[in-house]
This record gives sequence, structure tokens and C-alpha cells, in this order.
Amino acid sequence: MSGPGIVPTPLKQLPWKLLLLVVAITGFGVAVLYSAAGGHMKPWAISQGVRFLVFLIVAIALSRLREDFWKQVAFPTYIVVVVLLAVVELIGKVSGGSQRWMDLGIVRLQPSEFMKPAIVLALARFYTLLPATELRTMHAIWPAAAMIALPAGLVLLQPDLGTATMIAAGGITVMFLAGLPLRLFVAGVATVAGSLPIAFSMMHDYQRNRVLIFLNPESDPLGTGYHISQSKIAIGSGGLFGKGFLNGTQSHLDYLPEGHTDFVFATMAEEWGLFGGLLLIGAFMLLVNWGVRVGLRAESRFARLAAAGLATTIFFYVAINLMMVMGLAPVVGIPLPLVSFGGSAMMTVMICVGILMSLDRQPRRGRIG
Repeated sequence: MSGPGIVPTPLKQLPWKLLLLVVAITGFGVAVLYSAAGGHMKPWAISQGVRFLVFLIVAIALSRLREDFWKQVAFPTYIVVVVLLAVVELIGKVSGGSQRWMDLGIVRLQPSEFMKPAIVLALARFYTLLPATELRTMHAIWPAAAMIALPAGLVLLQPDLGTATMIAAGGITVMFLAGLPLRLFVAGVATVAGSLPIAFSMMHDYQRNRVLIFLNPESDPLGTGYHISQSKIAIGSGGLFGKGFLNGTQSHLDYLPEGHTDFVFATMAEEWGLFGGLLLIGAFMLLVNWGVRVGLRAESRFARLAAAGLATTIFFYVAINLMMVMGLAPVVGIPLPLVSFGGSAMMTVMICVGILMSLDRQPRRGRIG
């Protein structure tokens, strides 16, 4: 006769293949940070590993919450984060020329990171409550557009173009998946394209320089274009299989700025080559694909929209960072989650993973396995 088993049922219900994938991505990132520090655990690798363990526990704790909880807190969470963004404008800590953080003494809080999952949950809840008969009316458009524009505008004031872009992208994704007419998005794209000259004139000098350097990186290879030029050199010099672990030169000789944060992919590609880059990208795509499948098998409209929105939030993180380090998009300060040193992106992605695991538990109730 078989007993109840040693492993508790809540642990058995966790998606262990997914968790092992996340651990593998982060472990690879810790190895890259170890190499970037010249073969030392400090200052980056060990603190990155500790952060991940903390956020992994948080994600598992979030996975135990029911879908009804996320429905109930969607709007209140959105409101609280908007208030925090407004507070940042008043008393936020200035660092690196940007006012993005609240200094709470023991920790520095960046409210804009919480808005990335919050906008997805809030809009998923909004379209769940909206009657299907109003989906093709203005009642389905202007409240959602306002909900996106308010936090995105506050984040732009910090200024943080990358985070504002991700907030808008996550919200627009939910609007699209909710079933709004395609013509509205075509009109929106046309409006954005027409307003680009105005937006360009309102940018800060360093933001305009980033756009100009993106269009012509070689125009200032030793100045504003230095980051992307060195990133391309590091990626290209890695070849198919890289120079070998701990043998990178661009990062070790400090030619590659921010080689442990925004440009960590270039640090990795130099040592692991195209093979390592494709392996890492494939791992992220498996993570995103799992999130999308959570949405596809969800039973409620809220869970479908929220899961798809959270999965695409993770995708935007990866896609924008890779395009940035390869010179396919302007440098907007988006790190590679779970790999770049720092806790903000890791926290956001692990919150998304935790909520996705929570939503994935709902249709599996009563099923075996």
C-alpha cells in the first residue's frame, strides 16, 4: 500500500519543469556575472544568487493565491502604484540623472516596475467587467487608453523611456487580445507615427542623442555611440562558440560599459558565442511559451487576458534588451531579466511567473497530475 508520500501536496502541484527552467536561466546569468567580475563571486554573482532565492520564494508564495484574489486587487494595486509614481515625482531619489526611486532606508523602491504587471491585471479586469456588446464602442477604448497614458506619462517624467514603453506595450497587448477592432490599432499606429517629430522635440538631450546614434552609431563611436559600438564588437568577436568561459576581453578590459547590467548579453556572447546566445534565447522563449499556454488553457476571460499579458511582458523585456545590445533599437536602459545584475527586472519577472503559476492552478483543480 502506498502512503501519502513524503513531499507535501502543495509542492507536488508546482510546475517543477518551469521552475527548473527559471533556475537554469538565472544560474547561467550568475556564471556570466562571475566571469564579468574576473572570476570572483563578488560584487555581482553572489548578491544576484541571493536575490533570486528571495524572489523565487515570493513567486512560489504568489502561486498559492487564487484567481479571485488577483481580480479583487487588480484595480486597488493599479491605484496604489499610480499614487507611488506621483510621490516619486515629489520626493523621489535622483540617481544617474533620473528620479525613479523611493528611498525607504533599508531598500530603494522603484514603483514603475510594479506597474508592468499591475497595468496588465487592471486592464484584464476592466475588459472582464465590460459587457461584450460594448467591446466595439468608445467605452472599450478611452478608459483603457487613460489607464495606460497616466502611469506611462508619469514614468516619462522621471525620465524613463524604456519602462514607459513597456507599460504601454503591456497595456496595448491586453487591449488587442480583448478583441478591439484592428482598425483602431492601425489608426493608433498612424497617430503615433505622426506625433514622433513632436515627441522627439520634447525629449531630453541624452534621449535625442540615443535616437540619433541608433540611426547612425558610427557618427560618434567614442562618445554617445560607444556603448553600442563596443557591444557589437563583443558579440561579433564571440563567433560560433565564443572565446571560452572567463576569456572575454571586451568586458574584462572594461571596453564594454555596463557589461554586467544592460549589456550583459554582449558579455555572454563574447565568451559563449552564437551557440550560447541561441541557447539563452531559446530558454527565454520556452518561458514565454509556457506563459502563453497558461492563457490558452485558462477557463476564465480574466485569466486568459492576464496570462497572455504577463507572458508578453516577459517577452518585451527580452526582445527590447536584445534589440538594444545588437543595435536594432535605441538604448533605453531595459536589462535582460534574470541575467543582468540588479533586482528590479528580476523582481518584476518573478512576480509575473508567480501570478502565472497561480492562474495555471485554476483549470488544473480536480485533475490528476
